[in-house]
Amino acid sequence: MKKDYKRERVISFATVSLIINMAYAIGNFLLGLFQKSYWFMTSGTYYMVLGVMRFAAVLFYKRRKESYRDELFVQRFSGIMLVFLSVVLSCSVYLSIRLDMAREIHEIAMITIALYAFTKMTLAVIKTVKVKKTESPLITSLRCISLSDAAVSIFSLQRSMLVSFEGMTAKEITLMNSLTGAGVCLVVLVLGIILIKRKGEQK
Repeated sequence: MKKDYKRERVISFATVSLIINMAYAIGNFLLGLFQKSYWFMTSGTYYMVLGVMRFAAVLFYKRRKESYRDELFVQRFSGIMLVFLSVVLSCSVYLSIRLDMAREIHEIAMITIALYAFTKMTLAVIKTVKVKKTESPLITSLRCISLSDAAVSIFSLQRSMLVSFEGMTAKEITLMNSLTGAGVCLVVLVLGIILIKRKGEQK
């Protein structure tokens, strides 16, 4: 059987993303502990779950490359996980807005968050645009996981910037974080529903 180089590239990229994702997740969790921030602790856990989802997809591909039915199972399982994560994120956004104290983020942490967020969003959008209706369920799952990763990264960047730079009142910051947080939760929820309902086309 002819080797699918496109799928191999996607899986290789997912493997690299997994390593970066887990390192960033641990960094967020530690930042949350040091700053006593519900949001950073939750987002660190969120990234870890996404990392486990990526790992499961990569492991599945390497062990069972030919089964379309199994790929569809991975896709739907990923969708269910994203729906669950959207609910967890909703609670986290609420708690972080209500209970987290606004603290200025260190410059190095800000640069790291910004670099991660913009890189993830750019790559996720580019790769999503390239996805065709005939893409395998496995690749579609990885794309949606990447978008979910990028969406939360952008929200984390916004939260960090609003408390680190002057110009907005506490009420304005709360409003911005509430609106963006709700939008991010909705995006993750929709991506999960898409994975659950999408049937794809078997090649």
